[in-house]
Amino acid sequence: MSLRKKPEYSVIEAPSILGLRPTGVELLPKALREAGLLEQLNADYAGMVTPSAVYNYKRDDETKLLNPEAIKDYTLKLAEVVRGELQKNKFPIVIGGDCSILIGNLLALRRLGRYGLFFIDGHSDFYLPEESPTGEVADMELAIVSGHGPDILADLDHLKPLVREQDIVVFGYRDSAQSAQYGCQDIKKTTMINVIELVDLKRLGLQKAASLGIETLLKNELLGFWIHLDADVLDDLIMPAVDYRLPGGLTFSELSNLLRLLLVSGKAVGVSVTIFNPTLDKDGSITRNFVSSIVEGLS
Repeated sequence: MSLRKKPEYSVIEAPSILGLRPTGVELLPKALREAGLLEQLNADYAGMVTPSAVYNYKRDDETKLLNPEAIKDYTLKLAEVVRGELQKNKFPIVIGGDCSILIGNLLALRRLGRYGLFFIDGHSDFYLPEESPTGEVADMELAIVSGHGPDILADLDHLKPLVREQDIVVFGYRDSAQSAQYGCQDIKKTTMINVIELVDLKRLGLQKAASLGIETLLKNELLGFWIHLDADVLDDLIMPAVDYRLPGGLTFSELSNLLRLLLVSGKAVGVSVTIFNPTLDKDGSITRNFVSSIVEGLS
């Protein structure tokens, strides 16, 4: 699937909080739609994929995850919808929900061939269940899609890994000290994952840092790559409407420029947007700025 001058966008609502907690993140799709995301991108509406299970606050005894069976069921349903849009040559914009929806997006791609991942997040999300203080899959989805963790999610359809480590770029994260404090495995010690921390990005400049990441993916024999965008990659001063806050981050204009560079590569095939919590945006201004930034980047 190659990039057209005007991508044919389709929006899929994925308001699952099975990998986090029902704190308000499930309202992200409604907030972005009401702020005009579809109209401004001239996007089709491809429907909503809703969880069929009730949230369970108890960690599974075997996997140490929250809601593993429910997330598996949801992942399989979401993957079918995403694959359907990809096969229609649409560019899916999957609006969550929490970061666990990434698993369904990449399962859809893995069923179609070899794809990469450009992972834009304030956190590396590389915990293993035994390291996670919460059991929330939203802090370990990158580990899962790259083949680490319990097979109930890491080996769906016996296609483990959903994305190879050398086909992943992790961009803009800033939680190294925090994750080390909690005992999270160090993403930099993996054999192949390409990491560009926020400090690297600021040192190199956005364009050079993004270009390095994109070049890493383009040199591989990929059919394309997925973009994962977690709202907490944005600076906490302008994006406080997230559940796990960290100081620092990108500006709205930097996010727009980054998305634009990714599309210009000609290899981006879809994007997921997660973790924004509209209940923490009292006057709607953060929502409007967030949507404007995404639209500017994808237009």
